[in-house]
Amino acid sequence: MGVFIEGLWDAVVDTFALVPFLFATYLVMEAIEHAGLGASERLIRRAGVAGPVVGAILGIVPQCGFSAMAATLYSVRVVTIGTLLAVMLSTSDEMLPVFVAQGAPLSLMGEIFLVKVVVAIAVGFLADLAARVWFGAPDALAIRDFCEREGCHCEECEDKDCEARGMGCEGEGHAHDHSHGHSHGHAHDHAHGSALRVIVTSALYHTVKVTIFIFLVTWGIDLVLEFVGHDVIAAFFAQNPVSAIFVAGLVGLIPNCGGSVIISELFLEGTLASSALISGLLSGTGVALLVLFRANRHPAQNLAITAILFGVGVLVGFIVLASGFTFA
Repeated sequence: MGVFIEGLWDAVVDTFALVPFLFATYLVMEAIEHAGLGASERLIRRAGVAGPVVGAILGIVPQCGFSAMAATLYSVRVVTIGTLLAVMLSTSDEMLPVFVAQGAPLSLMGEIFLVKVVVAIAVGFLADLAARVWFGAPDALAIRDFCEREGCHCEECEDKDCEARGMGCEGEGHAHDHSHGHSHGHAHDHAHGSALRVIVTSALYHTVKVTIFIFLVTWGIDLVLEFVGHDVIAAFFAQNPVSAIFVAGLVGLIPNCGGSVIISELFLEGTLASSALISGLLSGTGVALLVLFRANRHPAQNLAITAILFGVGVLVGFIVLASGFTFA
């Protein structure tokens, strides 16, 4: 019973740490939807060129909040695949708290973050370049499709009172001519207030829905990791240093903070080599992959992104191994 309660508590802590990030993401999506997709899409496309750099820097922030945000925003094409990969590759989830708690030197953490950020930016730009070469123009924003699929309040708004408020769910402004003067001031304020209420309510709805899903899966993964045991994983890494690069990459893919905790602790204990450490930390995204598979209804894309994360982690791991470099 103690294992179940401990797993439940860990799942609660891990999941609810993401709630502010999820809510902020859905607020942004709903605001874009109501502001008009045309202008928003042009703005996003212009900012997208620097996306991998911004994403790699944001990914350094502890926990996996920004990678979960990036996964959701990619699912509606607000960010590019390069930006998504940059955030995911630079994210270290629980690595920083574990290192700080055990008194690891700042120089060690700095070296790891530097490698991860450089790799993240390089892979992000290459991914965006490849996407432009192979697929041409980027996909149009798909926020409306997401909204309809997830059952937000947009349809309800259209059916009932959007027209009466002088505003469509497309957010294309007021249908009535503002030249009618002050008599329409109250209606104007009401329309804005109603739009804000719809945005916030819909964002809350999506946040609760996804939070429940993440919590249930996270709890299940915590229990599996608890039953497998820390000692079993540590013994394998110690006895198979080369294979450890592949295994660490797979452990990193586990959509749960447990992967990054295990990898970080084993490295600090001296059980895990630098090559396996960087492999696991590059492929590890916390629950971001879980969010991606939940939000992006393109299984082939999701599998390809997962394969890229694993491949990059393993490749960099073997480069570190071959070079003899060690994080110290």
